[in-house]
Amino acid sequence: MNTKSKLQMNKHMHNIEEILKCSNATPIRGYEGQGYRCCYCFQQYLKPSELKAHTVETHEGITKADFGYPHIEKFNVKVDITDLRCKLCGQSIDNIEVLINHLINDHNKAMYTDIKSHIIPFKFDNSEGLRCFICSNRFNAFKAILEHMKLHIRNFVCPICDAGFITRSQMRYHRQTHKTGSFKCDHCDKVFSTSLKCKSHMRSVHEKSVLNKCGFCDATFISYRHKQKHQSEEHGLECQVKCDACGRSFQSQGSYRKHLRANHLMERQFECSFCELKFFTVTGLNRHMVKHTGARDFKCDVCQKAFGRRNTLREHMRIHADDRRFKCEYCGFAFVQKCSWRGHMRTRHGEEV
Repeated sequence: MNTKSKLQMNKHMHNIEEILKCSNATPIRGYEGQGYRCCYCFQQYLKPSELKAHTVETHEGITKADFGYPHIEKFNVKVDITDLRCKLCGQSIDNIEVLINHLINDHNKAMYTDIKSHIIPFKFDNSEGLRCFICSNRFNAFKAILEHMKLHIRNFVCPICDAGFITRSQMRYHRQTHKTGSFKCDHCDKVFSTSLKCKSHMRSVHEKSVLNKCGFCDATFISYRHKQKHQSEEHGLECQVKCDACGRSFQSQGSYRKHLRANHLMERQFECSFCELKFFTVTGLNRHMVKHTGARDFKCDVCQKAFGRRNTLREHMRIHADDRRFKCEYCGFAFVQKCSWRGHMRTRHGEEV
């Protein structure tokens, strides 16, 4: 680590230690959407509230943030800021930025504000769901909200497609999607057009035991289905319920019964459970529900990025195909996405299109 990076790291560690010492923020580690790990002793809990109670009871006196990564390029700390409050005065705080300003202005704490944020805050509602602290979108998986947070915390931006990332290492990994060539598998004779495709193949075909390792114990399985059954029986993780009529899967019996009544027994219209909008078809409702749930069911097989709608995935695939169909009529620059072209026209040529 060079001197500049070491200085940045020290500033980050100082801020985080002050935040943990002066507030009830709880550091967390998400584990593939299957639970939440303690950053100090690596105990794992199904619910974030259980982890918070464990941290307060077992690690209350620990303020040193020694659970981070050793390199600034990979460094980020995830914290639970549900019901965030200042320990010094008891004041309720809305978010980390407000907390930092509060500690500086009201308690004369030395905090660094000249660094990029590598603190990723999360709020949990009463049903243990995940809520984005910026836009209030809700998610049912830790992995989903981590992907979503890249939309808000854009510390590093890909110069090719304008995708944002929290850490430089994430951006470097992403940029492999733009590198094309001939990449041969280390274990078989298959050859792929991108490095990420090759790595994805090796992980899914030749390293199955790693992919299907239980997140709560050391057991490994030959398939995801076997792992899911084990986690349900041994660790109480709720299994998905599959609809025999259409093949869709649900996280609970309640969700399945609701789907069955609405879609196959036709007992009621397709009504949004979050707002008053109604739809003629379940397809229309599902497209709408993405706005509320943040579900990302359409995954790119090149870079593994997930999207809420199939059309968005199709537009994204143009990035990998280098399909630059949006061209500037003034300087000839071409863009994959219309939003990038519009931004260029506005900032470079002062024209709203």
